[in-house]
Amino acid sequence: MNYKLTDEQSMLLDSLRAFLEEEIYPHEAAADRAGEVAPELSEHIKQRAIEMGFYAANLPESVGGGGLDYTTLGLMERELGKASYGLAGNIARPTELLLACEGEQREKYLLPCVTGEKHESFGLTEPGAGSDIMSMATRAVADGDDYVINGSKHFISTPVTPDFAILFAVTGVDETKRGPRKRVTAFLIDAGEKGFDLRLGPLCASQRAYRTYEMSFTDCRVQKSAILGEEGMGLDLANKWLHMGRVWVAAQCCGKMERLKDLATEWAASRKQFGQTIGKFQGTAFKIADMATELHAADLMTMHACNNADNNCMTSDEAAMCKLFASEALGRVADNTVQIYGGMGLMEELPVERLWRDSRLERIWDGTSEIQRHIIARSQLRPYEN
Repeated sequence: MNYKLTDEQSMLLDSLRAFLEEEIYPHEAAADRAGEVAPELSEHIKQRAIEMGFYAANLPESVGGGGLDYTTLGLMERELGKASYGLAGNIARPTELLLACEGEQREKYLLPCVTGEKHESFGLTEPGAGSDIMSMATRAVADGDDYVINGSKHFISTPVTPDFAILFAVTGVDETKRGPRKRVTAFLIDAGEKGFDLRLGPLCASQRAYRTYEMSFTDCRVQKSAILGEEGMGLDLANKWLHMGRVWVAAQCCGKMERLKDLATEWAASRKQFGQTIGKFQGTAFKIADMATELHAADLMTMHACNNADNNCMTSDEAAMCKLFASEALGRVADNTVQIYGGMGLMEELPVERLWRDSRLERIWDGTSEIQRHIIARSQLRPYEN
């Protein structure tokens, strides 16, 4: 497989790197300390991203997006992964679930997200239903031409206050060969809708400026026209997003690994102890060798998955492998970078401690490492099942 960049890809990455250096990196430390990104800065980054053609690069040209293929998107996500999500998240890649919008939904939700006029949120995780999605308790009960929704969601991460939610709720129960199974439906619900309370969640140790929100629904009434896609097909929609989303997480982890590796290598080549640079000590040099090796392996896995996605043959277990390996490799790289820096690696005046904290989240969101291992093991065992 040829991973040589095309001229167009090289130009895109050069422009994106320059954008990050100018518009993102200078604000990372302040945003982390504040636990938020000032609205005027968010708007500035968004408008500059639109001007540069980075905004909505993942959506097809037919709806006004950039129309990039998965391989090029993977390269873009890798570069964005080096930066604070609270800032880089303003270079929005609206969820592809919105392509399921039909009729008036396109004008109200899809197209405004492409132009940056609106921002969506993904309401799936609940206090009692994180990894176990089928424990979902949020209910949408049909009542004439409406649905009445009750329940709550949390850990809804987004760089800005969302204008609407893509909400997943149980609309019934189906009988299957394995017993009763909840039927889940996706809804489009505007912030400010009566019975829909949207509020900031607690501050996270990782990605502090990339805030989380909590949603609660109390007899929130929406019309059937609010259904995204088909009734009962919400999990099918969610899985399409989750599978590719895990590859994007892997790509972002690769970017963050490279940033950490470069910081560790530069420090090891300049910091002196016992009369020589610490990079000459085997204990330090071997850590750097491991970093470079794991980054190379994670890059190959991720780009292979992107190539398969472009050829419509990427599997859910392949996406899980990418996310599992890259996120856990990042954890080791981040920890070793702190170790190489020693006490300075934990000081706020350097970016290492922030990158270390931010890296921890990657093994949890978009499916924990344990969930990824479950997906991979199940795919390996399935051919042997009777």
